[in-house]
Amino acid sequence: MNTRTHLDLTQIHGLVIDGDGVLWQENTPLPGLVEFFDFLKTRGIRFMLATNNATKTPEQFLQKLHRFGVSAVKREQILTSSLATAAYLRRTYPPGTRVYVVGQDGLRQALEEAGYILLPNADEPAAAVVAGADFSLTYEKAKYAVFHIRRGAAFIGTNADATFPTPEGLAPGAGSILALLETASGVKPTIVGKPEPLMFEIALEKLDTTPETTAMLGDRLETDILGGQRAGLKTILVTSGVDSEESCRQKGIWPDAIFSGIKELTDTWAKIVTG
Repeated sequence: MNTRTHLDLTQIHGLVIDGDGVLWQENTPLPGLVEFFDFLKTRGIRFMLATNNATKTPEQFLQKLHRFGVSAVKREQILTSSLATAAYLRRTYPPGTRVYVVGQDGLRQALEEAGYILLPNADEPAAAVVAGADFSLTYEKAKYAVFHIRRGAAFIGTNADATFPTPEGLAPGAGSILALLETASGVKPTIVGKPEPLMFEIALEKLDTTPETTAMLGDRLETDILGGQRAGLKTILVTSGVDSEESCRQKGIWPDAIFSGIKELTDTWAKIVTG
């Protein structure tokens, strides 16, 4: 049941949409997923999937959506924190720069496609250490990252999400790995993903919409909602992932609207626009 809304959905023409906890939980689609995208297509509402999940490539996200029966999403409508991190690096480091990566395929592919050389260890100097969630993290990987940072490499994190939702419960996320590396190196990372502005700037540019007519749809207050607010977007929280209305009270972060999930959002939106 919708518990709080101050949002005129008829004025929303674009959506920046989180993935985990909003559209799916790991390999399980959340209720109303297909109908949600059908509604967006029918109403001509532009959208961009903007996820802090740096572990997967855009192609892997597309395959996931196709398995769930969603075919309306294109590669260029997927923005991961890995892609945003590659864009951030390009502002400072030219292609051919050596970097050390703690992360999975999504991050490694994004950096390789941007022209960066990924070092296997700490034998050669790295200009930057880029770290995200890594489900095969070892002591050796962490050790090399810390060596590079202590030698002066820039320390860049894809995102600071301490956890991510799974059907089993909240699992350690990129922020947990960044905390390990920060503790060992004594250096705080520069964060690229939500709630930092870069991902929102890229999303709005791709959508060709204004912040006033665009809403951030997410399940995390500190990243999705706070980041959307800082970027001037309207914000919608769904309680199918990490945060709830009680979380809003505890954290003092209130979105423009709260729904139990995308099914309730779609049903409410459809009633409003059809009269």
